[in-house]
Amino acid sequence: MRSDGRKEHEIRPVTIERGYTMHAEGSVLVSFGNTKVLCTASFTPGVPRFKKDSGEGWVTAEYAMLPRATNTRNDRESVKGKIGGRTHEISRLIGRALRAVINYKELGENTIVIDCDVLQADGGTRTAAITGAFVALADAINWAKQKGHLAASSKPIIDTVSAVSVGIVGGVAMTDLAYVEDVRADTDMNVVVTGRGLFVEVQGTAEAEPFDRDELNRLLELAMESTGQLAEIQRQALGESLSI
Repeated sequence: MRSDGRKEHEIRPVTIERGYTMHAEGSVLVSFGNTKVLCTASFTPGVPRFKKDSGEGWVTAEYAMLPRATNTRNDRESVKGKIGGRTHEISRLIGRALRAVINYKELGENTIVIDCDVLQADGGTRTAAITGAFVALADAINWAKQKGHLAASSKPIIDTVSAVSVGIVGGVAMTDLAYVEDVRADTDMNVVVTGRGLFVEVQGTAEAEPFDRDELNRLLELAMESTGQLAEIQRQALGESLSI
């Protein structure tokens, strides 16, 4: 039994609140237990220079953590004048995850930027961000169809995508690590998976004890089970508005 009463294969309570802000074309507040991330999707006609005249669109993401998202205050990176390496890494991860399920041709020469801002952190902020960002992305695409920026018949989204953290804590493999588990983990892994069960990214590190092949397989099994549940939560949140 874990600190919050879950079994090793159980994810935290997950909620996805769509339309959380009034201005963004897509906005979601996603909660993985006490971890809360605001994901907004902004739709803009046109693409970056490297995509111009290609007939293809572009999707990218930015990640940030509010100063008091954690138990002590951290200075804003914008005030420091330099974006940290962790922030860059997570931003690129979210972008790669979303682009894995986008048909650029169907999106046309349009750009969608996803902003993921951590309001409250209790482990798994990047995986919660990816899971919520997909829903915000889907809503932004539906907005573009309704406004005539995209044809109603276009299908830029080819699959869902979600992510979960798994790890080995005290010799036990478990999924969706809260902060108290993450800081004690011998092995920590973030896994990004599509709705069809295809891996987009696996980030695994032995923080203390190296892990063997059997432990790796167990972690991947947990991740597959958990992301399958997350994909269903995404589908339920989007309902009939999800067009794949």
